[in-house]
Amino acid sequence: MLVVLALVLAQHALAADVRLSTRLANALAVPGNAWSTSAALAVDLQSGGVVFERNADLSLEPASNEKLPITFAAMHELGLSYRFRTEVFGRGSQEGSVWHGDLFLKGYGDPTLTSARLGRLARAIAEAGIKRVDGRLFADETWFDARRAAPGWKLGYLLYECPPLSALVVDRAIYDGHFALSPAIAAVGTFRRLLRSFGVTTGPVGLGRTPRSATLMTTTESATLRNVLAVMDRDSDNFRAEMLLKELGAESGAGGTTAAGAAVVRRSLATSGVPLAGVVIADGSGLSLLDRLTARAIAHILTATWTDPVLKTAFWAALPIAGEQGTLVHRLNKTAALGVVRAKTGTTNEASALSGYVRDRFAFVVVQNGDPISATAARKAQDRFAIALARISATE
Repeated sequence: MLVVLALVLAQHALAADVRLSTRLANALAVPGNAWSTSAALAVDLQSGGVVFERNADLSLEPASNEKLPITFAAMHELGLSYRFRTEVFGRGSQEGSVWHGDLFLKGYGDPTLTSARLGRLARAIAEAGIKRVDGRLFADETWFDARRAAPGWKLGYLLYECPPLSALVVDRAIYDGHFALSPAIAAVGTFRRLLRSFGVTTGPVGLGRTPRSATLMTTTESATLRNVLAVMDRDSDNFRAEMLLKELGAESGAGGTTAAGAAVVRRSLATSGVPLAGVVIADGSGLSLLDRLTARAIAHILTATWTDPVLKTAFWAALPIAGEQGTLVHRLNKTAALGVVRAKTGTTNEASALSGYVRDRFAFVVVQNGDPISATAARKAQDRFAIALARISATE
């Protein structure tokens, strides 16, 4: 009798799996999608089992789903309490109200640095009793390399999709209403103006490396990495992602370059058991035509984060909410997915993607490529897939 009952239960489970797989396959059946260049995968978060997969190991352009491995590596390598810093150093000495020597404004890759925070640095110099700097005011951007863009970007992505990259950027490189192609010079120019507003005069500005013997005079820090990531993923901020990738290289790798950061990301993924076959980390944002991810790799990132009690909450909170927030604010409205799907979007002319969670029940990945991609058809398939999973989770 027990054997018969076990067989009946197994048959019911198999039938349920078949029905679920069929429903998800039907959800993806949208005219305009070329499934030879697309992939999908869904994982049961409670059992860890795969409930649907198609082309899960196909190497595809991920668009902004590229930000998921960057987020994952940053949380592991830097920690959620990490803060970017910007510092002022002095070479010389103070005599009365005069600083005899030079000042160095040194950036450490803070993508959130603003004029207001530079103003606090300027105020600190004035409050130290300095009224005049008889030397020069230098911008130090040597924490990163001098490359303003990342490999594989289309012409026009620099500026239109992402501000110029530098270890020292203020106000996202906007200076007098325009992008500054030399962000560090613009930043130190802003700092000089702010110093003057506090009654401190200086010599001319320029680029320079801070001497090891220089004295730290004042510093400012960003919000925690947890908050930086929340904005990056919610709004799909390309600039934050690219700066963060270089920061990973500077802090945990061979230096402040995109390539060094990419190596750190691959190392972090490998350490966590993420399959790297077909994975190419070329930049941080997903703008690069060289980027490649697989649905299986993305799913491993989602499930590995889900099972980490320290990272889970921050990762979950950083993802856009269907119909409510971020890049999903206008998607999945008036559906079963509203408010219960949290997922990272991705869109370029060649790729479209949606990967994330349905409640605490499923992790899912949908990535489509095309030349060009049909964005309307791709998003329709993604939304139908997420809605199908939301309806299933709601009935259990």
